[in-house]
Amino acid sequence: MRRVSVAIAAGAMAISLAACGSAEEAGGGDETATAAKGDDIKVGLLLPENQTARYEKFDRPLIEEKIKELTNGKATVDYNNAKQDANLQAQQVDTMITNKVDVLILDAVDAKAIKNSVQRAVDAGIKVVAYDRLAEGPISAYTSFDNVQVGKTQGEALLTALGDKAKDGQIVMMNGSVTDPNAAQFKKGAHSVLDGKVNIGKEYDTKEWKPENANSNMEAAISALGKDKIIGVYSANDGMAGGIITALKGAGIDVPVTGQDAELAGVQRIVAGEQYMSVYKPYAPEAAAAAEMAVALAQGKSLDSIAKDKVDSGSAKAIPSVLVDVTSLTKDNIKDTVIKDGVYTIDEICTGKYKAACDKIGLK
Repeated sequence: MRRVSVAIAAGAMAISLAACGSAEEAGGGDETATAAKGDDIKVGLLLPENQTARYEKFDRPLIEEKIKELTNGKATVDYNNAKQDANLQAQQVDTMITNKVDVLILDAVDAKAIKNSVQRAVDAGIKVVAYDRLAEGPISAYTSFDNVQVGKTQGEALLTALGDKAKDGQIVMMNGSVTDPNAAQFKKGAHSVLDGKVNIGKEYDTKEWKPENANSNMEAAISALGKDKIIGVYSANDGMAGGIITALKGAGIDVPVTGQDAELAGVQRIVAGEQYMSVYKPYAPEAAAAAEMAVALAQGKSLDSIAKDKVDSGSAKAIPSVLVDVTSLTKDNIKDTVIKDGVYTIDEICTGKYKAACDKIGLK
């Protein structure tokens, strides 16, 4: 796997961000009653889907590598991907319980639907680390990005792209899936920036984050609003941006489109001028934090030196958390972000189709 270890040492840091506080404790920050264990632990890892490139390409190998590093290569990782199926993920949790993992890192397909599964794991003596999405139930720890800030970053970038034409037409908002609590936070952050400064002609919550659903929604918006009225599109991630841009091109519309995740295809669209921006989220520190918290919980250790923040979910208070900051990625800072951090090489981005555009912006 390409450079999965790059910048992973940065994972120990917990970015100090404002988060929800509470007098009630989630239970993961103190010494646990778990019997002391050494490095020979079993970690369960459940990721939500494989349509977004990040999970198999970055999150999984980064987490697995950090766990091996922390346990002198003695830990084992049981892995499964739910492929966007909440029922399948519930079955996968049951399998992890049957396999007697010591701790579970869980990125939920449906944060609310997984609550009973989390409870079953905890009842079986398995601590649960919520990864990237804040799952319901008695989780012991959580790591993600500042998701409201992600939405703000996207909204601010769109306003920058629109400039003094922000009120000359209407924008379309393409939010993520309602089953993902992060999507609601992205939306909240974006609205806090965009409301009152642009006219929102159509807004969609996109089922399962699928690009084909975003494409259908965009086609419907073009039909409803008229192609001459649309001046920009807020897209919550890069995958959907791809479907949106296909619909826009089909209608002969060229307007700024946002994104998130800095997927290779998204970065290439930014180079080509088809997509205005993406949100670069450095996966190494997020993955490292999840691994560190999981190993500590499995070994019965405190999270106090790892998790400096506290957040609340709908069913738990003051969950020990690590929140990682994000960056607005445009054609102006590709070299200083995804290339500098070793996520992609110039050769990977600047394939034949994009070579001239890369040369134009100094990616050589």
